[in-house]
Amino acid sequence: MIAGLHHIGIAVTDLDAAVKLWIQLTGGKLVHRELLGEQLLETATLKIGELHIELLRPISNESPIAKFIERRGPGIHHIALQADSTQHELDRLKAGGIKLIDQTARLGSEGTQIGFIHPRAIEGVLLEIVETAEKKS
Repeated sequence: MIAGLHHIGIAVTDLDAAVKLWIQLTGGKLVHRELLGEQLLETATLKIGELHIELLRPISNESPIAKFIERRGPGIHHIALQADSTQHELDRLKAGGIKLIDQTARLGSEGTQIGFIHPRAIEGVLLEIVETAEKKS
């Protein structure tokens, strides 16, 4: 079951500058920073009230985030929804004929299980399904 919004992912070229800017603009707080070598990116999560913003910086030109920035420039990359089970949601959507990027849930930031729905399946929006051991506070 989808429980609600988990975070909004934003592609950036300079993570330190983006963190500083977002904190300055919103008064938010940096709550997590992580290097995800397998995904070729570094993330920083900010909490702004009840909203979480995940800033994504590529660490390689081969990163999907680097390719996104090259094509579209920095900006909103994806919207992530909280689910009880990422794999269950991926299976449910696939059975309903929805085009997926990930057929199987994979490891994301902060130990989450994630899976992406293809933007062609949902009006051009890249949608991520996120399962956490406990919901973000």
